[in-house]
Amino acid sequence: MTENPSTTPLTDDDRDVIRRSAFGAMALVSRSDPGFFAMFKESMAGSKALQEAPAEVQQLLREGGFPTPPTGSPQEVETTVLGELGQAMTVLRAKAPEQAAGYRDVILAAVDRVASASDGVAPEETAMISKIRDALETS
Repeated sequence: MTENPSTTPLTDDDRDVIRRSAFGAMALVSRSDPGFFAMFKESMAGSKALQEAPAEVQQLLREGGFPTPPTGSPQEVETTVLGELGQAMTVLRAKAPEQAAGYRDVILAAVDRVASASDGVAPEETAMISKIRDALETS
């Protein structure tokens, strides 16, 4: 369930930011250590982590279909995704506080799996995961 009767309902825009930032976080880690075949392994690992998420987090990520990824330079995409991760946490803490920690935990598990999916974790992936963690925790 994405909403609690005692909280403000999530808007479509809220849900879009929540989904876009989740998928964007996995993409940032995957792009940190590029490789054609690694990309497929990492995508599958991230998808599996999302499939294993608690039902209420899965519902947050499923509603509305696959999000349109941000566009721009790699730095612009990174800035957008990290900003949206913070925005997603702010929204969840305000409107669905019972889901905020679960969302955070699922994102961190997914990016860890993405990083570990192909030949270990590269230093660039570790650095990106640190940025993602900071974005989730400092909002």
